[in-house]
Amino acid sequence: MIVEFTKMNGAGNDFVLIDNRDRRLALNREQVAWLCHRQQGVGADGLALLVPCESGKADWAWQFYNSDGSDAEMCGNGARCFARFVQRLTESDGGLSFETVAGVIQAEFRDARVTVNLTPPHGLRLEESVALSGGDTAIHSLNTGVPHAVIFVPDADLAMVCEVGKQVRFHQHFAPKGTNVNFVHVLGPGHIRVRTYERGVEGETLACGTGVSAAAMIASRVHGFASPVKVQVQGGDALEVAFRTEGEGFADVRLTGPADFVFTGKIEL
Repeated sequence: MIVEFTKMNGAGNDFVLIDNRDRRLALNREQVAWLCHRQQGVGADGLALLVPCESGKADWAWQFYNSDGSDAEMCGNGARCFARFVQRLTESDGGLSFETVAGVIQAEFRDARVTVNLTPPHGLRLEESVALSGGDTAIHSLNTGVPHAVIFVPDADLAMVCEVGKQVRFHQHFAPKGTNVNFVHVLGPGHIRVRTYERGVEGETLACGTGVSAAAMIASRVHGFASPVKVQVQGGDALEVAFRTEGEGFADVRLTGPADFVFTGKIEL
């Protein structure tokens, strides 16, 4: 079977996007992992299929997968890319919505920059002491559609993202599903830099939308930052996270950043 695809990039986080509105394509885990493989396939941090929304809650729906072929509930950078992919495909001239496992996402467009809402975060935990190989470490956590741990570091360049990130990702404290891990460097008031070890990719990615969102909201609690928070990611781009504090939690979380087309192609499955 020949499959047409689009490759996109959201702040260095890259994705394969496929129009599956006719539902003729049913990918298994091995096929997704092969398509995302950087030497054998197209190469991507994740893959999204555009499908009809059967619940009637949104304009469209997606099926989203990590690069290892596992299902993913949500992906912030992937959501921005997916929204712009759908906008071009359907020639939509306004906003649009699509359903994910985590909930319905609304997207708005301003040239190549896209703003998406994130579903209400939950599970905020601050200053938990977790035993790692280097000693007890203060870790904060928040679920922004997927689980995220946040560790504040004095210098992001020196953070041992893969080594420490893997320890935390598989730590018993976050069992059974594990967590994504974000290393956060405070650059100034309302301004942070984030490096992320992504669950399902099992390594560092150049950006993670749900991760920077978790980091921004936790920074607002730990360092007193007001919304919006500017976030520098490893890919070099700047994202913006806006939110509203609501009691002990957060609401109206919005992530803004680039969503760029890279190339289109065909590949045989």
